[in-house]
Amino acid sequence: MTERERHVPVLLKEAIRYLNVRPGGTYCDATLGLAGHSSAIARQLGPQGKLIGFDRDPEAMVLAQERLDDFRETLGPAMPEVVLHDVEFSQAEKLLEPESLDGLLADFGVSSLQFDEAHRGFSFQADGPLEMRMNPRQGVTAEQVVNQAGEKELADLIYEFGEERRSRRIARAIVRARPITTTAQLARIVTAAAPAMKSDRIHPATRTFQALRIYVNAELDEIDALLSAAPGLLKPGGRLVVISFHSLEDRRAKDALREGARQGLYEVLTRKPVTAEAEETDRNPRARSAKLRAAEKKAGHSAQGAGHRR
Repeated sequence: MTERERHVPVLLKEAIRYLNVRPGGTYCDATLGLAGHSSAIARQLGPQGKLIGFDRDPEAMVLAQERLDDFRETLGPAMPEVVLHDVEFSQAEKLLEPESLDGLLADFGVSSLQFDEAHRGFSFQADGPLEMRMNPRQGVTAEQVVNQAGEKELADLIYEFGEERRSRRIARAIVRARPITTTAQLARIVTAAAPAMKSDRIHPATRTFQALRIYVNAELDEIDALLSAAPGLLKPGGRLVVISFHSLEDRRAKDALREGARQGLYEVLTRKPVTAEAEETDRNPRARSAKLRAAEKKAGHSAQGAGHRR
């Protein structure tokens, strides 16, 4: 089974419903991944529509392009225009016109491609190098962070980005065990320093790996930039749909939508986050932690009034 065949987009039906995809519209998938959500959007857009995709992961971009090319053969003349950008989604504000989008979708976190490939270093399920960069062409690796950061810096980032209460103990163990070069080695060190407690439902190393991944990829800064730009990129009546996988992401989405509503920019469409039904979580365990929030931009607010920084 190929990567594209194995990929299951999370909360697909719900995302498409809240995006309210209209034929002939312009929609942006800020987290293209393997084009699961994008393919579903494209199916509804028609030849007058436009699909814009962003992904900084070059491996994902190649596979997404292949999937969309296959989809073009299936849809034929009904395929919309497709424009792909192989950069961070924080660049959307620079690359897209103000008030040009009927819908903006962002599926935060790590894709199944990144998790499942051992050489990417995102997971301890299979041993691999401590890489963790979504874009391997730039930035520091997790190995560099683990081996070069000071003990206090390590403890702080594990606590802040992993919400790990035992961060000091873990950071001390990491510094003593250096050099550390593989995911399995790091997972063993963390587990020995902070063993699983009875109340834990996740592996003891999960939060530390999450923290390193978020730090290496500046994920929260990326999210903040996109959420800040979204009101200026959406047309009046345009929809913002975000899917998050842990509390740090979801809190940012919730606060951005709430603040937008307070300023009169948004009507929030999800009073509570939408979660996956049992059928989906049985089929795709990664959907269990997914939360979807959505808002519609109100009429009468220009891009300038929305705080667009162009």
